[in-house]
Amino acid sequence: MAHTLLPRAAVRLSSQSSLLAATCATVTPCRQLFPRTPKTQGPARTFTCSPIVQKKAGKTNKANARTDSTPVSKAGTSTATDEAYDLSILESEILRAMEQLTHKLSQLRSGGRLNPEVVESLKVQLGSAGKDGDGKETVRLGDIAQVVPRGRTLNVLCGEAEHIKPVSTAIAASPHSLTPLTPEASTPLTIQVPLPPPTGETRRAAIQSASAAAELADKWIAKARQNHNQKLRKYQLDKTVLPDDLQKAGKRMEEVVKKGHSEVKRIVDGAKKVLEAQ
Repeated sequence: MAHTLLPRAAVRLSSQSSLLAATCATVTPCRQLFPRTPKTQGPARTFTCSPIVQKKAGKTNKANARTDSTPVSKAGTSTATDEAYDLSILESEILRAMEQLTHKLSQLRSGGRLNPEVVESLKVQLGSAGKDGDGKETVRLGDIAQVVPRGRTLNVLCGEAEHIKPVSTAIAASPHSLTPLTPEASTPLTIQVPLPPPTGETRRAAIQSASAAAELADKWIAKARQNHNQKLRKYQLDKTVLPDDLQKAGKRMEEVVKKGHSEVKRIVDGAKKVLEAQ
């Protein structure tokens, strides 16, 4: 029985070997017709915790690659050159001189006597116990009454009846030659103050006051120029600003100062013409 099975196994193995050989012979030409392209494997990727090295950005890339998280360095700082060209302080001082000038001239529009502020600035002594130690309190007339101009008359409106007498006394004692009238029955709290017509003397005094106001304004402008020029001189000694920039800044300063003096002259000349025509 063993002898019979052995040849069968041999026959089976031989048949399988022949079949495998035939199959290989059939598949081999296909491999030649479609050769396989060998796969190229790149370098193996490894995991690491080190930061990625990036290329350093140039000036152009830095300007174009700004983000919201990029801090802005020295955003509000200014250089010495910027301060040399900055004339804001000088211009503000000149503007302040103009305001003071126009305020003084407004009190001279009618010989210095028609402006309500002249009367409102008078001191009035009230008959109550006060701060001066003599049984009276000194207040400003404009704090207890209102001055309303009407033509060549000033109407002084008092808030209380007890203020009529001290207000009238203060107006009569002023150096402006004013004579207050007794209040009428229909308006018991109103004091009428007729204004004398301007004379040649009052006109000349007003014109002289206008000239004095112009001189004061010119002095303020000259002082402002001196302060700015000292700043430029400091930059020159410290050598923090180029000579060309200092020269240009000085030229601009002179132009602003010259314009300020011209404006003072224009304003005062117009005021003098009005005062002379009264």
